[in-house]
Amino acid sequence: MQRTLVIAASAPVPRGNHVEIAQAVDGTVIAVRDLDRGIQYEVRDVTRERLDVWRAVVRDCRVTESGRDQRTTLVVGFSDAVSAAEEALSEADAAAAAAKAESDRWGGAGRAPAEVPERFW
Repeated sequence: MQRTLVIAASAPVPRGNHVEIAQAVDGTVIAVRDLDRGIQYEVRDVTRERLDVWRAVVRDCRVTESGRDQRTTLVVGFSDAVSAAEEALSEADAAAAAAKAESDRWGGAGRAPAEVPERFW
């Protein structure tokens, strides 16, 4: 899933870097922290506000400067926990199926039990 963010500051972040986005309750981007380079870009002070913080990977970055206005447009991609969990479960199911196929190939669990000879006294 991709999302486009517009920040009212110059915040150049290279493509592929991991970022942490701090957004105000109204959706305004307050700060961007480049986790790979350790740089934080702040639009305003973040200590007194209630924020939503989430992480993503930068897909594209465009910095525009015209006169006194500076603006950064970030296209970020992220995966939510539900889709990551579904992917992990499907990979685990595939691994279990491959292990079962390998054990069947080596004569493990799929063999019929040997016949017990009839006893006589």
